[in-house]
Amino acid sequence: MTWEIRAFRAAETDAVVALWHAAGLTRPWNDPHRDIERKLSVQPELFLVAVHAGEIIGTVMAGYDGHRGWLYYLAVDPARTGEGIGRALVAEAERLLLAMGCPKVQLMVRPDNAGARGFYEALGYERFETWNTGKRLIAD
Repeated sequence: MTWEIRAFRAAETDAVVALWHAAGLTRPWNDPHRDIERKLSVQPELFLVAVHAGEIIGTVMAGYDGHRGWLYYLAVDPARTGEGIGRALVAEAERLLLAMGCPKVQLMVRPDNAGARGFYEALGYERFETWNTGKRLIAD
């Protein structure tokens, strides 16, 4: 392994946002800087980065609400895909969630993201039918 996985540091915000843009994770209705700011106020130890030679090459945000864990913002530098970085980030997030007593973990994948669906299926994640719904409480 030519990288380390550790907790995110606030000074890395711009590098993480740039990675999310490069990986195609950002959406106009979500301000990634605010998403980071909010995560740092709740379980910041579950916001992980993969770092190589001082550069951010991967991220994952995890959370646990006492019932289930969630994964968000899994991203890998597009030039580094296929190196196991995403797998290692998911494994570390799962390890930390399990240590908190988390019995299951879920995530959401956009329907048109076949690559992500295949990635998670290879890690043992199962697709199940639910009706996802949400309500914005704070407009960014």
